[in-house]
Order: sequence, then C-alpha cells, then structure tokens
Amino acid sequence: MKQSKKLVSTLVTAAVLLSVGAATQAADKKFVLKLAHSDSVDMAMSRKAVMSDFFAKEIKAKSNGQIEVQVFGAGALGGERDLVEGVKNGFIQAGLASGPMATFYPNAMVTDIPYLFASEAVADRVMDGAFGQKLSADFNAVTGMHNLCFGEVGYRHFTSNKAPIRSPADLTGLKIRVMETPLYVTEMKSLGAQPTPVAWPETYTALQTGVVDGHENVVPSIVSAKIYEVQKHVTLDGHNYGVDWFVISDKFYKSLPPDLLKVVQDAGKHACAEERRVNRVFTADGIKTLKEKGVTIYTPNAGELAQFKKATQQPVIDWLKTKVDQKWIDELLVTVKDAETKK
Repeated sequence: MKQSKKLVSTLVTAAVLLSVGAATQAADKKFVLKLAHSDSVDMAMSRKAVMSDFFAKEIKAKSNGQIEVQVFGAGALGGERDLVEGVKNGFIQAGLASGPMATFYPNAMVTDIPYLFASEAVADRVMDGAFGQKLSADFNAVTGMHNLCFGEVGYRHFTSNKAPIRSPADLTGLKIRVMETPLYVTEMKSLGAQPTPVAWPETYTALQTGVVDGHENVVPSIVSAKIYEVQKHVTLDGHNYGVDWFVISDKFYKSLPPDLLKVVQDAGKHACAEERRVNRVFTADGIKTLKEKGVTIYTPNAGELAQFKKATQQPVIDWLKTKVDQKWIDELLVTVKDAETKK
C-alpha cells in the first residue's frame, strides 16, 4: 500500500513538473511577424507607416517581447497584390492592402459604391460593426486569410486644370485618369467622362502634358505627388471611400496561443483606429497645403452631391451585381442607412 501511494505521488509530481515545463516553454517561445506594405516609410506622410509602427510597438509591449514585428515598407516585399499573395501562402505573416483585395475576394468591392458613406463617422460605424465583422468572417471562409480590422484609404476627389468640377456636366468629355479597375471605369463613364487608365508613376507627366485632363485621388496622395503643380482645381466630392484591409496569415494566426492571439487582435484594432486618425490629420493638412499652393478648392453643395450620386451609384451597383452576390450590396445599403440615423 505504501509503495502504491508513493508511486501515485511520484506520478503526480512528474505530471506537475511536465505541465510547468510545458507552460514555461510556451511562455518562452518567440514568434516573428513580418508585416508588409507598399507605402512610403516616412511617418510624416504615410498612414501605413504610422499604422505599422503603432502596431509593432503595442505588440512588443503587450506580448512582453514574445512577438517580434518586423515591418517591411516601401514595397520591400513586393506590391500590394504580391504581399497579399505572400500572406495567403504563409510566406508573409501580415500585410496592409486596399485595391488588389478584390482579386482575392470580389466582395471587397462593395465598399467602393460611389457616394456610399456620407461621413467618416458613418463609415466607422459600418466597418467596425456587424457588417464589417460579417465581411471579415466571409473573407476568412473564402480565402483562408484573416482580416484583423479595416483601416482607411479615405475619400477620393477630382482634380482638374481647365476649370473647377462642380457638377456631372463639368466632367462631360474630360479625360480622367483612373486606376485600371472596371468599377472606376464604369463610374467615370456614368458621369460622362472619358476614363483613361494610367499607371500611377506616369500620372504626373500625363497631367502635365495633357494626355489626361484630370484625375481622382485622396488628398494626401495629391499632395505627396505634387499634383498641385500641374492641376489647379480640386473638387472635394468624395465620390469613393477606400478601406485598408489588415490581412494576416492563417498559419500564423493558428500558431499563436490564446493570450498572444488576443494581443494581436487588439493591437490590430488599435492600429486601424490610429491609421484612420492620422489619415484624417494628413487630409486636413493636405487641404491647407493645396490652398497655400494656389489651388482652388471647391466643395459641392447638397444638391450637387445628389446629382453626382444619382448619376453614378446605380450604374456601379448594376455592374457590381455581375461580380458579387446581391445580398452583400443590399445588406450594406441597409446598414449604411441605419448608421446614418445613429449618433
């Protein structure tokens, strides 16, 4: 009997030691998270640089150094499509992307519906709420990747050189540089413009030489590319609102113990909120810079915005219905309307 009790005691002690050892080993395990983006690494002008730095610092502090975030900016690991492909294949742990997301997940295009979000507050409510969570969950089911949160590219506006754009009629016949995306091409055609795809690095010269009459973009990009040197009018119509996706590898996601996974999830949400905050500061500062450079800034009134919306929204929705399930479009429109009534 004594030998039996002794054996039991020994086995219990061994089990406890093994458990403690395993816990200690887990606590000592280090993880490396490579985070890639294609924007500038200058935090004075790049929202993604600020976002990445914020994320890395919070992860380091909250994980007690167990997770090392290595940031690769300025396209060091490729363009946005390349880095998302890397995340999907597990070669890169995380990445920040916007435009190319539709290549991997067509439903990502629903947030590009023209004149969708009447304000940043409405956009935040929709993307942080049940719809954004549902979209992220479906993204995971379809692609195998995870989306930590939605950041912000911001509102896109028109630039022109000949005259200010105050209504759809002012766009008739104008050659407007757009990204080589069918949605944007459809949108510009619905306004009577001639959509002209031009690579971004060639846009300044195309505007300077008259290959195109104008273009559309977010304010920080208009300023950083010095478009004000070749375009003297900016119309703040906000025809599209862009979101950044913070995608993370499924392999890495599942390798984390629950406590560290929560650290990553929380840090992602906080980083997206920081990107939105700084992007709005960059935008406000950018408008001031444009005015200082002699650019005419025009903000359409409610009636003019209604004209733009009427001309573009339905044609783009009709095109979207050929690419995504209509239920996503319908649910988003209902969610937006609901968000507009909340404070």
